[in-house]
Amino acid sequence: MSLIDKIDKNKLPGHLAVIMDGNGRWAQLKGLFRTAGHEKGANAVKEVVEGCGKLGVKYLTLYAFSTENWNRPKMEVKTLMNLLVSSLKKEIKTLEENDIRLNAIGHIDSLPTKARKELKEVMERTKSNEKMILTLALSYGSREEITHMVKAVCHKVKNNIISPETIDESVINEHLYTQNLPDVDLLIRTSGEQRISNFLLWQIAYAELFFTEVLWPDFNKEHLFEAILNYQNRERRFGKTSDQLN
Repeated sequence: MSLIDKIDKNKLPGHLAVIMDGNGRWAQLKGLFRTAGHEKGANAVKEVVEGCGKLGVKYLTLYAFSTENWNRPKMEVKTLMNLLVSSLKKEIKTLEENDIRLNAIGHIDSLPTKARKELKEVMERTKSNEKMILTLALSYGSREEITHMVKAVCHKVKNNIISPETIDESVINEHLYTQNLPDVDLLIRTSGEQRISNFLLWQIAYAELFFTEVLWPDFNKEHLFEAILNYQNRERRFGKTSDQLN
């Protein structure tokens, strides 16, 4: 029996998030420039998107470029931005044919004009698709997102739009970049690193975490299915006891 056949389609993570790590190390291990790792990593993105689509995962969020990534060598950043543009152009037809809507979170205005234009065009063309929402976290940092949320809420309090007494989790969620997305159920990080790296800190409060030694360019559908099977074998208690769940 293959891995996919072992997966219970009724117990899928509703929202799956991935920290795609290890492109540079993959390239270095092969004696290649780091940029080659990013190019190969684009194939892994396609594998995961296709795998999630095949299973029926509704929400997939990929950590594509962090606010801290701007500090990398200029040539590497330029390659990543060019790769983003070329990938969007290449995959638009696939997104449309598979009923996948592209979404983006982060400080999008900081992206180069060409990348921003291509991103908005693909988002516009796929806005009516419903099978899956694929979100790219671009120039994204969770602390920046939370800071932005606090400022927005404070502004509304100051202008008597809302009162402090009405601020609850739903109000906070409404002011995050992910306001239209549910909380994350499963977070996968590749390359053996076991940290969150400023990614969706609020949204992963009760997420299951899965860390794998596999470098991102080598990550494929089978690795994805393995992570989801692991997730399905865990008991999610949300602060309750096992007896309360049963």
